[in-house]
Amino acid sequence: MSSEIIVNVCMGTGGIAAGGDLVMEEFTKQFEAAGIENATVKEKCKLHKVGCRGFCARDVLVDVNVDGAVSTYQYIQPEMVSRLIQDHVVGGRPVKEWLVGDDYHTFHDNQTKIVLGDLGKINPESINDYLGVDGYKAAEKALTTMTPAEVIATVKESGLRGRGGGGFPTGLKWSFCAANKSDQYYIICNADEGDPGAFMDRSVVEGNPHAVIEGMIIGAYAIGASIGYVYIRAEYPLAVDRLHMALKAAKEHGYLGEKLFGTDFNFKIKVKLGAGAFVCGEETALIASIEGERGMPRAKPPFPANKGLWGKPTIINNVETFANLPHILNKGAAWYASIGSEKSKGTKVIALTGKIRNTGLIEIPMGMPLKDIIFNIGGGIEGNRLFKAVQTGGPSGGCIPQQHIDLPVDYEGLASVGSMMGSGGMVVLDETDCMVNISKFFLEFTQSESCGKCVPCRIGTKRLLEILTRITEGEGKEGDIELLQELAEDVRDSSLCGLGMSAPNPVLSTIKYFRHEYEAHIKNKKCPAKVCNKLLTFFIREDMCVGCGMCLRACPVNAISGEKKMPHKVDNNLCIQCGSCFDACKFSAVLKE
Repeated sequence: MSSEIIVNVCMGTGGIAAGGDLVMEEFTKQFEAAGIENATVKEKCKLHKVGCRGFCARDVLVDVNVDGAVSTYQYIQPEMVSRLIQDHVVGGRPVKEWLVGDDYHTFHDNQTKIVLGDLGKINPESINDYLGVDGYKAAEKALTTMTPAEVIATVKESGLRGRGGGGFPTGLKWSFCAANKSDQYYIICNADEGDPGAFMDRSVVEGNPHAVIEGMIIGAYAIGASIGYVYIRAEYPLAVDRLHMALKAAKEHGYLGEKLFGTDFNFKIKVKLGAGAFVCGEETALIASIEGERGMPRAKPPFPANKGLWGKPTIINNVETFANLPHILNKGAAWYASIGSEKSKGTKVIALTGKIRNTGLIEIPMGMPLKDIIFNIGGGIEGNRLFKAVQTGGPSGGCIPQQHIDLPVDYEGLASVGSMMGSGGMVVLDETDCMVNISKFFLEFTQSESCGKCVPCRIGTKRLLEILTRITEGEGKEGDIELLQELAEDVRDSSLCGLGMSAPNPVLSTIKYFRHEYEAHIKNKKCPAKVCNKLLTFFIREDMCVGCGMCLRACPVNAISGEKKMPHKVDNNLCIQCGSCFDACKFSAVLKE
């Protein structure tokens, strides 16, 4: 084994869920059995865990790197490890049938990775791995060669905007905070990420926590903060554990604490665990939670940059924003500003999910057209169905229809069609999705997550949900669409915080682009996508029914009859349209219309 060999095993949440920890254990055991002492210079063989690779559907992903030649394997399980070691690690012969295919390379090659650039390459539990990719050099540069004002100016020139949803210019926010005279300043990393299906910030903290810490050091120096907080939900145990490891290592190496890099600047970071309230993603609610109060927003102004945590000037940015900063300081503002669109600079990390072949975590340059994301990186619609819409911005975003498939994905582009960037969630929908039901789904989430402080959000979202529920259950009536629009606009215009202001977006955007589906539900009592069970009739095709009795046993009201091994029938006078028979049938004999 004269070659240098590195074996990387995906140990993000997705990788562990697929068995990554067991694969790691098996590699360790097999290395020892083969006489290979792990991670020694003598044998030149290293085995280490890495963070999320993005292509989560193919986990467990394993890299075998021989002198820089990397082979990536997919769907690896513990019983496959022995052959990988014998054939590839020892024998130098890649196991071709286990290698990733062209779609894996298409998925990655069409991205522009900055924040995700080191994920999948470095061990998130090793500060030495981070130092090996120029870690903490940007912080050292800022503290030893630049004034706080120069750091702020650099961030302004880069065009970096907050990646937590609003897209407010980061450097401008910092300048507002620094302009205040105070005996104490605070900086907070918002890692609360609560959107359904979103895992961008979690994956970055799991896969490269030191980048976030370094970004916070740079931001703290720029505004004069000596104390920082990472507000992260307790539902992210792996991210929390690795964050604590990274903070401990950073302190031991002198990157946190007193007199950083030989200067007079002191800075420490504390971790605050959130209880999973979506509204605590809003900055004033987050501040209230850190202070020990109930996580509820307050009216603005004053903004946190002027009066935030414990009444002191406070900067709040999310994980992705902080993770960009080391790259900006190392490579320059002009480099970062050269990426992206005219008003939206840099890249955006996106959780790509839904009815699409290649789901996962991606990073794209701002301004990339939707069609390139969906059909190049995403590989197109699953099952060769027709693309219908894409929902961006999490539960508070809008649904963008097929006619806007060329839309550039940046802050201005998404806002122009009634949607938003949000934290970066993107859910692809196909012809089998009902847009009324999709609107109801997201309203259920935002309504349940409303803190209840203001009447428009507390009551308005509940009334919106009641109307949508009636429509999907066949009880819609004339005037419901107009009532939805009027009420949604009232909630949007009069709510206290961003949750209520944006909660109506799915309703307004689906009415705008898919009004015909609302009308079909209300006027014809039909669901064109055949999703809303209360508007469907269930029946059994006799030529396809084998008489297994699964549907009969699943029916809660005895609406199905039939002898064993004989075709069954549905009595629609008894049927309550629950769909249990459809779900239970394994022979596609139960149909709905």
